[in-house]
Amino acid sequence: MTDNVREEDGRVPVAEAPLPFPLEYEAHYLTNQEAFHEYALGILLANERAENAVHNAYVEIRVRWDTLLGENDLQAQTWLILRRAILDELMGGLREELAARDSGIGLYPALAKLSPRQFDAIVLRYIAGYDTKKTALYMGLTPGTVTHHIRRAQERLAPIHRRATRPIKKEDTQ
Repeated sequence: MTDNVREEDGRVPVAEAPLPFPLEYEAHYLTNQEAFHEYALGILLANERAENAVHNAYVEIRVRWDTLLGENDLQAQTWLILRRAILDELMGGLREELAARDSGIGLYPALAKLSPRQFDAIVLRYIAGYDTKKTALYMGLTPGTVTHHIRRAQERLAPIHRRATRPIKKEDTQ
């Protein structure tokens, strides 16, 4: 019977079960999952968000497992993956929070609508105060690419900035 043919009762045959996780991966998960979760919870302050970040980290760790085994320090490499997953969760939450805020001029919802790279570049550069070089390091990009994303974000935010900083005309106050 082929996979696209239904059995007599109308069910589609189930494909073979995936191979089990490598034993070393399972051991790493069991050894570190609790600490990873506690760390994520301490930063994200919400159990659901912490669980999501740890889950995403372990999905990436599993995808990269064979390569990670060849690294000098598996623990340090998986910790970096966890930190990146937490940062992704934080940034996603920040976008949602910004979209709901009211600045009076529409700045926060406009920030939330930027592309992920534009958003990250603006937040790291202007809100966190990192220079372009450090922003590039965190984002895994070249400084020139970060500058490009910042410039594009500024172009998208310019109409809001102009509205907020335009001179007040006499007739507007009467």
